[in-house]
Amino acid sequence: MAQNAPRWQSAINSALEKYEKSVVMQLASIDVTSPIPNVRSLIFRSFVNPISNPGLPLILTTTDVRSPKTAQIIANPHVHIAWWIEGTQEQFRVSGLASIIPSPQDPLHKHFLHSATSSAASSPNTGMAALNRENFDWEAKRKEVFKTMSAHMKASWCRPTPGSPLVGGEEEAKKWPERVDEPKDLERPDESEEDKENRKNWETALRNFALILVDPTEVDYVELGVLPNRRTQFTRSSQGTWKEQAIVP
Repeated sequence: MAQNAPRWQSAINSALEKYEKSVVMQLASIDVTSPIPNVRSLIFRSFVNPISNPGLPLILTTTDVRSPKTAQIIANPHVHIAWWIEGTQEQFRVSGLASIIPSPQDPLHKHFLHSATSSAASSPNTGMAALNRENFDWEAKRKEVFKTMSAHMKASWCRPTPGSPLVGGEEEAKKWPERVDEPKDLERPDESEEDKENRKNWETALRNFALILVDPTEVDYVELGVLPNRRTQFTRSSQGTWKEQAIVP
């Protein structure tokens, strides 16, 4: 049964309307070679809500497909998000299943297609399953989000593999592109060398750019800006509905 956006999503949207820069969240994943969680800060980009069931929103962020978190999430999609919004004194802790959506040119894209199909069959009442039934165009979404990035951010996806040794030191790093702008038009025979290099970098950055989608299964919402403080636990049922339980802050 379709439902409206859950209250925890409305709370996040309300907080971001007031404090639009509070988009930094922490995402933890597990490396299969170690029981120690790996955590990093990521930028919240948007929610993706299925048209058929807005009550099952996905949290969208981005990454370099070559980063270690990609292999970690593919091996174990269970992740945890911690998000503190200072202005409203609210904390959101989100447990969920993550998906990596790379370029169709990347070998990992086949894994995404297989994973999305199999998970939709085994867990039909999830946000990802609903979007797959709607034939959501993930590649169009990936390109759309990529184009919203700054030219300096796009350039970061032209660097060597994140986390790899810095061969050549800082002098080598100075050779990396500082910005990548969207090519003005179709490739032309008389294109300048500068434009050719920019076009090449654009294609490289877009190929390395990937979406991370987190399909929440549980949300712990703490409100410290009110007295008495409030804390609510939201749990998604196997039927795709959210159950709320007030708990001690």
